[in-house]
Amino acid sequence: MKYGKIMNVKQPVSRILMGTASEPFQSGGDASDILDSMFELGVTAIDTARNYGLAERSVGDWMEKRGNRDKVVILSKCSHPDEFSSRRVSEKDIREDFAVSSGLLRTDHIDIYLLHRDVEDVDVSVPIEVLNAMHSEGKIGAFGVSNWTLERIRKANEYAAAHGLIPFTVSSPNYSLAYQAEDMWGGSVTVSGPENRSVRDWYASSGMPVVAHSPMARGFFSGRFTSADRETAAAALDEYARKGFYHEENFERLRRCEIMAEQKGCTVAQLSLAWLFSSPMNMFAAVSTSSPERMAQNIAALDIELTPAERDYLDLVSDSLD
Repeated sequence: MKYGKIMNVKQPVSRILMGTASEPFQSGGDASDILDSMFELGVTAIDTARNYGLAERSVGDWMEKRGNRDKVVILSKCSHPDEFSSRRVSEKDIREDFAVSSGLLRTDHIDIYLLHRDVEDVDVSVPIEVLNAMHSEGKIGAFGVSNWTLERIRKANEYAAAHGLIPFTVSSPNYSLAYQAEDMWGGSVTVSGPENRSVRDWYASSGMPVVAHSPMARGFFSGRFTSADRETAAAALDEYARKGFYHEENFERLRRCEIMAEQKGCTVAQLSLAWLFSSPMNMFAAVSTSSPERMAQNIAALDIELTPAERDYLDLVSDSLD
Protein backbone atom coordinates (compact mmCIF):
# COMPACT_ATOMS: atom_id res chain seq x y z
CA MET A 1 0.00 0.00 0.00
CA LYS A 2 1.05 3.57 -0.58
CA TYR A 3 0.08 6.42 1.71
CA GLY A 4 -0.37 10.16 1.50
CA LYS A 5 -0.53 13.03 3.94
CA ILE A 6 -3.65 15.16 4.29
CA MET A 7 -3.48 18.38 6.25
CA ASN A 8 -5.04 18.12 9.73
CA VAL A 9 -5.12 14.32 9.61
CA LYS A 10 -2.66 12.84 12.11
CA GLN A 11 -2.26 9.41 10.49
CA PRO A 12 -0.96 8.65 6.99
CA VAL A 13 -3.91 8.02 4.67
CA SER A 14 -3.91 4.92 2.50
CA ARG A 15 -4.19 5.85 -1.17
CA ILE A 16 -7.04 3.34 -1.47
CA LEU A 17 -9.89 3.84 0.98
CA MET A 18 -12.30 1.04 1.81
CA GLY A 19 -15.71 2.06 0.45
CA THR A 20 -18.79 1.17 2.49
CA ALA A 21 -21.67 2.04 0.14
CA SER A 22 -22.41 -1.69 -0.22
CA GLU A 23 -23.42 -4.72 1.79
CA PRO A 24 -23.01 -5.84 4.52
CA PHE A 25 -22.24 -2.27 5.57
CA GLN A 26 -25.41 -0.52 4.47
CA SER A 27 -27.66 -2.83 6.45
CA GLY A 28 -25.43 -2.48 9.52
CA GLY A 29 -24.21 -6.08 9.30
CA ASP A 30 -21.06 -7.54 10.77
CA ALA A 31 -18.21 -6.52 8.47
CA SER A 32 -15.43 -7.52 10.86
CA ASP A 33 -13.90 -10.20 8.64
CA ILE A 34 -13.88 -7.88 5.64
CA LEU A 35 -12.38 -4.96 7.54
CA ASP A 36 -9.83 -7.19 9.26
CA SER A 37 -8.63 -8.43 5.87
CA MET A 38 -8.46 -4.95 4.38
CA PHE A 39 -6.62 -3.58 7.41
CA GLU A 40 -4.05 -6.38 7.15
CA LEU A 41 -3.48 -5.35 3.53
CA GLY A 42 -2.71 -1.81 4.64
CA VAL A 43 -6.08 -0.23 3.86
CA THR A 44 -6.22 1.95 6.97
CA ALA A 45 -8.68 4.58 5.68
CA ILE A 46 -12.43 4.01 5.42
CA ASP A 47 -14.86 6.02 3.28
CA THR A 48 -18.39 6.19 4.66
CA ALA A 49 -21.28 8.66 4.91
CA ARG A 50 -24.39 9.52 6.88
CA ASN A 51 -26.59 8.42 3.97
CA TYR A 52 -24.93 5.02 3.43
CA GLY A 53 -27.63 3.32 5.47
CA LEU A 54 -26.08 1.89 8.65
CA ALA A 55 -22.56 1.62 7.26
CA GLU A 56 -21.19 3.85 10.01
CA ARG A 57 -22.57 1.43 12.60
CA SER A 58 -20.74 -1.51 10.99
CA VAL A 59 -17.48 0.46 11.01
CA GLY A 60 -18.02 1.64 14.58
CA ASP A 61 -18.76 -1.89 15.80
CA TRP A 62 -15.53 -3.13 14.23
CA MET A 63 -13.35 -0.35 15.66
CA GLU A 64 -14.85 -0.85 19.11
CA LYS A 65 -14.25 -4.62 19.02
CA ARG A 66 -10.68 -4.22 17.75
CA GLY A 67 -9.79 -1.18 19.86
CA ASN A 68 -8.03 0.34 16.86
CA ARG A 69 -9.67 3.76 16.47
CA ASP A 70 -6.32 5.55 16.68
CA LYS A 71 -4.97 3.44 13.79
CA VAL A 72 -7.88 4.07 11.40
CA VAL A 73 -8.61 7.17 9.31
CA ILE A 74 -12.35 7.76 9.01
CA LEU A 75 -13.77 9.81 6.17
CA SER A 76 -17.49 10.52 6.54
CA LYS A 77 -19.90 12.88 4.87
CA CYS A 78 -22.83 15.05 5.90
CA SER A 79 -25.46 17.29 4.31
CA HIS A 80 -26.84 14.81 1.81
CA PRO A 81 -30.44 15.57 0.74
CA ASP A 82 -33.00 13.46 2.57
CA GLU A 83 -36.70 12.75 2.22
CA PHE A 84 -37.58 16.02 3.92
CA SER A 85 -35.23 18.51 2.25
CA SER A 86 -32.62 18.93 -0.46
CA ARG A 87 -31.22 22.03 1.28
CA ARG A 88 -29.11 20.49 4.02
CA VAL A 89 -26.03 22.69 4.41
CA SER A 90 -27.09 24.74 7.41
CA GLU A 91 -25.25 24.63 10.73
CA LYS A 92 -28.15 22.65 12.20
CA ASP A 93 -27.97 20.03 9.44
CA ILE A 94 -24.19 19.66 9.60
CA ARG A 95 -24.06 19.35 13.37
CA GLU A 96 -27.04 16.99 13.56
CA ASP A 97 -25.45 14.71 10.96
CA PHE A 98 -22.17 14.75 12.87
CA ALA A 99 -23.94 13.82 16.11
CA VAL A 100 -25.57 10.77 14.48
CA SER A 101 -22.39 9.74 12.63
CA SER A 102 -20.10 10.06 15.63
CA GLY A 103 -22.56 8.06 17.73
CA LEU A 104 -22.73 5.22 15.22
CA LEU A 105 -18.97 5.31 14.69
CA ARG A 106 -18.39 5.36 18.47
CA THR A 107 -15.92 8.20 18.20
CA ASP A 108 -15.86 11.85 19.19
CA HIS A 109 -13.64 12.77 16.24
CA ILE A 110 -13.97 12.24 12.47
CA ASP A 111 -10.64 12.55 10.66
CA ILE A 112 -11.97 13.81 7.31
CA TYR A 113 -15.42 15.35 7.11
CA LEU A 114 -17.00 16.24 3.76
CA LEU A 115 -20.15 18.03 2.68
CA HIS A 116 -21.80 15.43 0.46
CA ARG A 117 -23.78 17.84 -1.71
CA ASP A 118 -23.88 21.57 -2.39
CA VAL A 119 -26.77 24.03 -2.44
CA GLU A 120 -25.46 26.72 -4.74
CA ASP A 121 -27.64 29.57 -3.53
CA VAL A 122 -26.39 29.14 0.06
CA ASP A 123 -23.48 31.47 0.76
CA VAL A 124 -20.16 29.63 1.07
CA SER A 125 -19.53 31.39 4.36
CA VAL A 126 -22.07 29.14 6.08
CA PRO A 127 -20.27 25.77 5.74
CA ILE A 128 -16.80 27.33 6.04
CA GLU A 129 -17.69 28.98 9.37
CA VAL A 130 -19.40 25.87 10.75
CA LEU A 131 -16.65 23.44 9.78
CA ASN A 132 -13.96 25.75 11.14
CA ALA A 133 -15.84 25.90 14.44
CA MET A 134 -16.14 22.11 14.56
CA HIS A 135 -12.43 21.78 13.82
CA SER A 136 -11.63 24.17 16.68
CA GLU A 137 -13.87 22.09 18.96
CA GLY A 138 -11.84 18.98 18.09
CA LYS A 139 -14.76 17.24 16.39
CA ILE A 140 -13.21 17.06 12.91
CA GLY A 141 -9.73 17.09 11.41
CA ALA A 142 -9.56 17.84 7.69
CA PHE A 143 -12.73 19.00 5.98
CA GLY A 144 -13.88 19.55 2.45
CA VAL A 145 -16.52 18.61 -0.06
CA SER A 146 -17.89 15.83 -2.24
CA ASN A 147 -19.57 16.64 -5.56
CA TRP A 148 -18.93 20.38 -5.43
CA THR A 149 -17.91 22.31 -8.51
CA LEU A 150 -14.48 23.90 -8.65
CA GLU A 151 -16.10 27.34 -8.89
CA ARG A 152 -17.81 26.87 -5.52
CA ILE A 153 -14.70 25.36 -3.92
CA ARG A 154 -12.59 28.32 -5.02
CA LYS A 155 -15.21 30.78 -3.82
CA ALA A 156 -15.33 29.09 -0.41
CA ASN A 157 -11.56 29.06 -0.12
CA GLU A 158 -11.34 32.71 -1.09
CA TYR A 159 -13.76 33.48 1.73
CA ALA A 160 -11.65 31.43 4.15
CA ALA A 161 -8.47 33.23 3.11
CA ALA A 162 -10.09 36.64 3.49
CA HIS A 163 -11.25 35.81 7.02
CA GLY A 164 -8.25 33.92 8.34
CA LEU A 165 -10.05 30.58 8.32
CA ILE A 166 -9.09 27.05 7.25
CA PRO A 167 -10.18 26.39 3.65
CA PHE A 168 -11.58 23.21 2.16
CA THR A 169 -8.59 20.89 1.80
CA VAL A 170 -10.15 17.69 0.38
CA SER A 171 -12.46 17.09 -2.57
CA SER A 172 -14.28 13.91 -3.62
CA PRO A 173 -15.65 14.15 -7.16
CA ASN A 174 -16.37 11.39 -9.63
CA TYR A 175 -13.19 10.49 -11.50
CA SER A 176 -12.31 7.45 -13.56
CA LEU A 177 -11.11 6.48 -17.00
CA ALA A 178 -14.75 6.25 -18.07
CA TYR A 179 -16.38 9.50 -19.09
CA GLN A 180 -19.55 10.18 -17.08
CA ALA A 181 -21.83 11.00 -19.98
CA GLU A 182 -24.88 11.56 -17.77
CA ASP A 183 -25.25 12.50 -14.11
CA MET A 184 -25.80 9.16 -12.41
CA TRP A 185 -28.09 10.13 -9.53
CA GLY A 186 -28.45 13.91 -9.50
CA GLY A 187 -25.61 15.94 -8.08
CA SER A 188 -22.72 13.72 -9.16
CA VAL A 189 -19.96 16.18 -10.11
CA THR A 190 -17.27 14.68 -12.31
CA VAL A 191 -13.78 15.88 -13.22
CA SER A 192 -13.45 13.35 -16.05
CA GLY A 193 -13.71 14.24 -19.72
CA PRO A 194 -12.03 16.80 -22.00
CA GLU A 195 -14.20 19.68 -20.81
CA ASN A 196 -12.79 19.28 -17.29
CA ARG A 197 -9.11 19.45 -18.21
CA SER A 198 -8.73 22.89 -16.65
CA VAL A 199 -10.37 21.61 -13.46
CA ARG A 200 -7.89 18.74 -13.26
CA ASP A 201 -5.04 21.15 -13.94
CA TRP A 202 -6.17 23.23 -10.97
CA TYR A 203 -6.29 20.21 -8.69
CA ALA A 204 -2.84 19.15 -9.89
CA SER A 205 -1.28 22.57 -9.37
CA SER A 206 -2.96 23.16 -6.01
CA GLY A 207 -2.10 19.71 -4.67
CA MET A 208 -5.53 19.39 -3.03
CA PRO A 209 -6.16 15.71 -2.23
CA VAL A 210 -8.77 14.20 -4.56
CA VAL A 211 -10.68 11.17 -3.25
CA ALA A 212 -12.24 9.73 -6.40
CA HIS A 213 -15.62 8.10 -6.03
CA SER A 214 -16.63 5.42 -8.56
CA PRO A 215 -12.95 5.09 -9.62
CA MET A 216 -13.71 2.01 -11.73
CA ALA A 217 -16.96 3.46 -13.03
CA ARG A 218 -19.21 1.36 -10.80
CA GLY A 219 -17.85 -1.88 -12.22
CA PHE A 220 -17.44 -0.85 -15.84
CA PHE A 221 -13.75 -1.81 -15.62
CA SER A 222 -14.28 -4.74 -13.25
CA GLY A 223 -13.53 -7.39 -15.88
CA ARG A 224 -16.98 -8.96 -15.57
CA PHE A 225 -17.58 -8.35 -19.29
CA THR A 226 -15.61 -7.49 -22.38
CA SER A 227 -15.92 -4.50 -24.67
CA ALA A 228 -17.57 -6.72 -27.29
CA ASP A 229 -20.22 -8.14 -24.95
CA ARG A 230 -22.77 -5.35 -24.57
CA GLU A 231 -25.55 -7.68 -23.45
CA THR A 232 -23.57 -8.96 -20.46
CA ALA A 233 -22.48 -5.39 -19.68
CA ALA A 234 -26.07 -4.20 -19.57
CA ALA A 235 -27.00 -7.02 -17.20
CA ALA A 236 -23.93 -6.65 -14.97
CA LEU A 237 -24.10 -2.90 -14.44
CA ASP A 238 -26.63 -1.32 -12.09
CA GLU A 239 -28.99 1.41 -13.27
CA TYR A 240 -26.64 4.20 -12.17
CA ALA A 241 -23.67 2.72 -13.99
CA ARG A 242 -25.73 2.20 -17.13
CA LYS A 243 -26.91 5.80 -17.02
CA GLY A 244 -23.49 7.24 -16.38
CA PHE A 245 -21.09 4.99 -18.27
CA TYR A 246 -22.88 2.66 -20.72
CA HIS A 247 -21.86 4.73 -23.73
CA GLU A 248 -19.98 3.96 -26.94
CA GLU A 249 -16.84 5.92 -26.17
CA ASN A 250 -16.42 4.10 -22.87
CA PHE A 251 -16.58 0.73 -24.60
CA GLU A 252 -13.74 1.94 -26.80
CA ARG A 253 -11.80 2.88 -23.66
CA LEU A 254 -12.49 -0.62 -22.33
CA ARG A 255 -11.31 -2.18 -25.61
CA ARG A 256 -8.03 -0.30 -25.41
CA CYS A 257 -7.68 -1.31 -21.76
CA GLU A 258 -8.08 -4.96 -22.71
CA ILE A 259 -5.29 -4.71 -25.27
CA MET A 260 -2.89 -2.83 -23.00
CA ALA A 261 -3.65 -4.97 -19.95
CA GLU A 262 -2.67 -8.08 -21.89
CA GLN A 263 0.55 -6.40 -22.98
CA LYS A 264 1.41 -5.37 -19.43
CA GLY A 265 0.37 -8.65 -17.83
CA CYS A 266 -2.28 -7.13 -15.57
CA THR A 267 -6.07 -7.05 -15.39
CA VAL A 268 -8.37 -4.44 -16.88
CA ALA A 269 -9.37 -3.39 -13.37
CA GLN A 270 -5.74 -2.91 -12.38
CA LEU A 271 -5.00 -0.91 -15.50
CA SER A 272 -7.96 1.39 -14.93
CA LEU A 273 -6.73 2.09 -11.40
CA ALA A 274 -3.16 2.56 -12.63
CA TRP A 275 -4.54 5.13 -15.09
CA LEU A 276 -6.22 6.95 -12.20
CA PHE A 277 -3.17 6.96 -9.95
CA SER A 278 -0.80 8.03 -12.71
CA SER A 279 -2.70 11.31 -12.86
CA PRO A 280 -0.71 14.39 -11.83
CA MET A 281 -3.40 15.07 -9.24
CA ASN A 282 -2.89 14.12 -5.58
CA MET A 283 -5.01 11.00 -5.94
CA PHE A 284 -6.83 8.80 -3.47
CA ALA A 285 -9.71 6.47 -4.37
CA ALA A 286 -12.64 4.92 -2.51
CA VAL A 287 -12.98 1.29 -3.63
CA SER A 288 -15.70 -1.13 -2.50
CA THR A 289 -15.02 -4.86 -2.44
CA SER A 290 -15.57 -7.72 -0.03
CA SER A 291 -12.74 -9.75 -1.55
CA PRO A 292 -9.25 -9.55 0.00
CA GLU A 293 -7.87 -11.04 -3.22
CA ARG A 294 -9.45 -8.29 -5.31
CA MET A 295 -8.23 -5.60 -2.94
CA ALA A 296 -4.70 -7.03 -3.09
CA GLN A 297 -4.90 -6.74 -6.88
CA ASN A 298 -6.13 -3.15 -6.52
CA ILE A 299 -3.18 -2.33 -4.29
CA ALA A 300 -0.77 -3.90 -6.77
CA ALA A 301 -2.12 -1.49 -9.41
CA LEU A 302 -0.40 1.34 -7.52
CA ASP A 303 2.92 0.00 -8.82
CA ILE A 304 1.91 -0.13 -12.50
CA GLU A 305 3.45 2.79 -14.32
CA LEU A 306 1.85 4.48 -17.32
CA THR A 307 3.41 7.12 -19.52
CA PRO A 308 1.48 10.28 -20.44
CA ALA A 309 1.15 8.85 -23.95
CA GLU A 310 -0.38 5.64 -22.60
CA ARG A 311 -2.80 7.63 -20.43
CA ASP A 312 -3.86 9.73 -23.41
CA TYR A 313 -4.32 6.66 -25.60
CA LEU A 314 -6.56 4.96 -23.03
CA ASP A 315 -8.57 8.16 -22.59
CA LEU A 316 -9.12 8.58 -26.36
CA VAL A 317 -7.09 11.78 -26.40
CA SER A 318 -4.87 10.19 -29.06
CA ASP A 319 -5.17 7.20 -31.37
CA SER A 320 -1.58 6.05 -31.06
CA LEU A 321 1.16 5.66 -28.46
CA ASP A 322 3.64 7.79 -30.41
